[in-house]
Amino acid sequence: MADAVADRPRAVTVALFVGKVIQDDKGNEQVIDQDTASAIHYDMIINGYIDRKGILTDKYYEDKANGELKVAEEVADSAASVIEIVDSVYDARSTQPENARSNNVELRVDEDKLAIFDMTISGMGAEQIATKLEADNVLTPTAYWIAKGVRRPGRGQKQPPTHWSGSSVIHILTAQEYCGDIINFKTYSKSYKLKRRIDNAPENWAIFKDVHTPIIERAVWEKVQEKRGQIRKRKNSQGQVSMFSGLLVCADCGCNLHYHFNQGNPEIRYFNCSNYKGNRGTCTSTHYIRVDFLEQVVLGEIRRLTKFASKYETLFAQAVMGCSRQNAETERETMKKEVYALQARNRELDVLFEKLYEDNVAGKITDERFARMSQKYEAEQHDLTARIKELKDAINKSGNQSVTADMFISTVRKYTRAKKLTPRMLNELIQYIEVHQAEKVDGVWEQKLTLHYNCVGVIDIPAELPSLIPMFQ
Repeated sequence: MADAVADRPRAVTVALFVGKVIQDDKGNEQVIDQDTASAIHYDMIINGYIDRKGILTDKYYEDKANGELKVAEEVADSAASVIEIVDSVYDARSTQPENARSNNVELRVDEDKLAIFDMTISGMGAEQIATKLEADNVLTPTAYWIAKGVRRPGRGQKQPPTHWSGSSVIHILTAQEYCGDIINFKTYSKSYKLKRRIDNAPENWAIFKDVHTPIIERAVWEKVQEKRGQIRKRKNSQGQVSMFSGLLVCADCGCNLHYHFNQGNPEIRYFNCSNYKGNRGTCTSTHYIRVDFLEQVVLGEIRRLTKFASKYETLFAQAVMGCSRQNAETERETMKKEVYALQARNRELDVLFEKLYEDNVAGKITDERFARMSQKYEAEQHDLTARIKELKDAINKSGNQSVTADMFISTVRKYTRAKKLTPRMLNELIQYIEVHQAEKVDGVWEQKLTLHYNCVGVIDIPAELPSLIPMFQ
């Protein structure tokens, strides 16, 4: 039974329908293409049959039991075949045994600790969050357990009950169990005689998703992990931190822009390219941009985006879903090409190493040269193997883009009446911003900014917002 369950898909995605053969009432067969699969998936979202994670909802089972299931118009004549495909998705609720104690268990969530995720998305670091929690007199995890009468090991009992550390915050932020998952084999022991546990590599973990009730949405948790992997927002010489730090990149060289202030007038704050050749770099332009100008432009673009989304909701949703899929496919194809090239080089190194060994045995090269060259080849193969694994993990992870696009739409709706640009708004909507060098056109200085939104990339919205679908790049 375990093998059968493992082969079944866990969520309803566009890829679930692509290539499947369906049959209408007259017996005519049809192969589902990409566009038809997208229409079926989008229709299920609209009808409330799947949630943001692609999991089947109670409404799907209710409508199915009452014979009221709705499918996309493109496959209305083949509804039975479509439902059969959807039913192939594994639903843990259908195989979960009844728990007689479930009515006696009460889930209690500490809102103060959940606020850690909100503070991270708002741009705060682990140490800043720890300082705020301590100022708000929030109990540390160890102190909380002790207050509940549960003894916990460690030195935390000797510390003040509200003395938070950055490591405690990071431990909470990285706990995947908050998404409803169970993770086994995170540690191991070399022998039953040894008490010490050793951390296991993440690729050796056994992860069972959606086993228990989540207290953090998976998309929020993944956004926090993505944000923690970005460049740190370091302070300038005046101790100031900008909410744009880590989000601005040079359009010419791709390096990050650094945050500064004017020596003569500290009120003037700006960014410029960290790779500018005047600072011993290679970029030919400074890409100078003031923070006040940046705030006005970004807020204006977000307002135009939210206005379009509210006025043309259906068209905007369809366009974003399509763009997310197209963007994900483009990224996957690029990564696959890189994987093929790296694998070819890896095989080439095996052949070279074999020839090198034969030349050494035949006496054509010395042992010292053989050792030096073999060490070089082995180091390159080690780097190639690590990069191939990283790309394959990224390809597998990119299969949930439609769910992410749906969340992006809901995030856009949340900021429909935004009057001020905030760090949280910036981090939830924008992935990064390309800053181009200012140019003088007809005696007027103009500077182009390219906003890359999370999951959907670049959106080109018409200036007067006509009844058109926005152009996605």
